[in-house]
Amino acid sequence: MTSSIKTESHIEGVHRPSRWLALSVLVLAVLLVAVDATVLGLATPFLSEDLQPTGNQLLWIGDVYSFVIAGLLVSMGSLGDRIGRKKLLLIGATAFGAVSVLNAYATSPEMMIVARALLGVAGATLMPSTLALIRNLFHDPRERSLAIGIWGAMASAGAAVGPIVGGFLLEHFWWGSVFLINLPVMAVLVLVGAKLIPESKNPNPGPWDLPSVALSLVGVIGVVYAVKELASHGLSGDAGLAALIGAGALTWFVRRQLTLPTPLLDMRLFRHRGFSGAVLADLLTILGLSGLVFFLSQFFQLVQGRQPLEAGLAELPAAIGAVTAGLIAGVVARRFSVRSVVAGGLAAVGLSLAVLTTLDQHTGYPLLGASLLVVGVGAGFSFTVTADVILSSVPKEQAGSASAVSETAYELGAALGIAILGSIVTGIYRGFATPAGVPSDIASAAHESLGGAVDVSGGLAPETATALVSSAQEAFVDGLRIAAGVGAAVLLATAVAAWFLLRGQKLEEGVEH
Repeated sequence: MTSSIKTESHIEGVHRPSRWLALSVLVLAVLLVAVDATVLGLATPFLSEDLQPTGNQLLWIGDVYSFVIAGLLVSMGSLGDRIGRKKLLLIGATAFGAVSVLNAYATSPEMMIVARALLGVAGATLMPSTLALIRNLFHDPRERSLAIGIWGAMASAGAAVGPIVGGFLLEHFWWGSVFLINLPVMAVLVLVGAKLIPESKNPNPGPWDLPSVALSLVGVIGVVYAVKELASHGLSGDAGLAALIGAGALTWFVRRQLTLPTPLLDMRLFRHRGFSGAVLADLLTILGLSGLVFFLSQFFQLVQGRQPLEAGLAELPAAIGAVTAGLIAGVVARRFSVRSVVAGGLAAVGLSLAVLTTLDQHTGYPLLGASLLVVGVGAGFSFTVTADVILSSVPKEQAGSASAVSETAYELGAALGIAILGSIVTGIYRGFATPAGVPSDIASAAHESLGGAVDVSGGLAPETATALVSSAQEAFVDGLRIAAGVGAAVLLATAVAAWFLLRGQKLEEGVEH
């Protein structure tokens, strides 16, 4: 008890201005992870041309980061509760910068996949630490809502800054340069964070259970891999085996947590309807969005012929909407209700995705820009309020574990979204008809990815090249339309579920004691 009071008093002793300065450092980590996620989509056409990955390898490059980070987030959140969230954040930030160099200088698809996986290990330390530290820095619920809004806004700002900075770099340097922008951000975070951020941890955490760590990692990766294989190739022995191993490991993980005196993840958190509803909303929302977002940068560049910087600017409305909504989400949720803000935001995103089912090669930017703006506003409201609900539902000592659950839902949704919706786009794309006169080896390369089709068309006669690229673009857009429809259905269903699951849920008022 004494150690608990000591820990909390240390946090309370942070001066008010220092809390906000500490927050400014914490959001650098969020900015970094968001930038890293968005620049990859923009760099995909260049990466495809240089490394020449197969379609499956390209999907692995896109989602292995999310696979690994989703498998490790709960373990890392729990580790931060034990060894100190600041310590874990600084270690992870240093590793993230170092592994970014490996990503930048990857020389083969296999090396790139391994580098992205290692980046996931480092990334798993960052996000739970930032949210948990916010929970312990800001004790006034209204201040905390604003801090979470800023946290979410910076994630959205990263989604905007990533494509713009990435687009500039891709027009002037090679694709690996988009990863090197992580280095100066990491340097600032580590050097300044070491001085400004106060340490916080659970004063009586118990041991870090390594079998639970292994079970959560095997379980999450097994299930996500099974879904990916099922979406790509249908029923198969590999998918079935992975599903069995994953489901078995997760079942064992849950049973083990219920018997441990100090579990890696307190399963009782899920008895709180608001907590469970917010986690489910996050998972399904990002599932419906991520696969589409992953391919949208390719649509702007490879279908509509925009330069990388222009493609990055084209995605800006989504980030502007998300930043604006994130900053006012707490106020709006208190004025109306948590469930109306979350469900309304999700419904708006779903309807915007439904509009994108009308997409074709020549769709004008006003429609695309307006849809992206509404997607940003809806997501900004939803994600900010659900993050606040999740953090408010648990004691401070469990902030790391709760944050990790929130981030796991986000990353798991991203991995599943890219796997399912990405596989829909890829599957439909591969079925396009090859024009007459295209050699079989060039046709085979063209069917791997749209970037590959554009690349290999350069060796053909002008008329044949135009026909090949046009056929490939049409198939890609067909896949994108269907993925948008699936995403819309997922988001609208999630909006209905959130309306019922978050019934009666309110954000805290007044000052916490």
